[in-house]
Amino acid sequence: MAAGWIELVTGSFEDKKRWRQYKARKEQLPTNYRTAIDGIERYFMYAGNVVKGDVMMQMFDDLADLIEQAAADGTPVRDIVGDDPVEFAETFIANYSDGQWVNKERKRLTDAIDKATTES
Repeated sequence: MAAGWIELVTGSFEDKKRWRQYKARKEQLPTNYRTAIDGIERYFMYAGNVVKGDVMMQMFDDLADLIEQAAADGTPVRDIVGDDPVEFAETFIANYSDGQWVNKERKRLTDAIDKATTES
């Protein structure tokens, strides 16, 4: 009971545990891959607009999987992100749109217009 109340205030304990695991995974990467994932992570934090902790952690776990596999295969960072790292990041983020705060506002707008068109 108390854990549920505490998690309501502080966030999911499971998400915190996953975050620590993700950070540990990052530390195991070779320097150039770690630099790349740090930059992508920072961009996600500012531009991702993902507010659901579980969705954000899934996004970071998937990013870590991608970068770890690339490092293991010796795939150059530029081959992962392409010529435009912002486009790569935006495309990656788009796969996690269900966790973005703007979806709630999109629904509110759609509902308001639906309501307005049914009223006479």
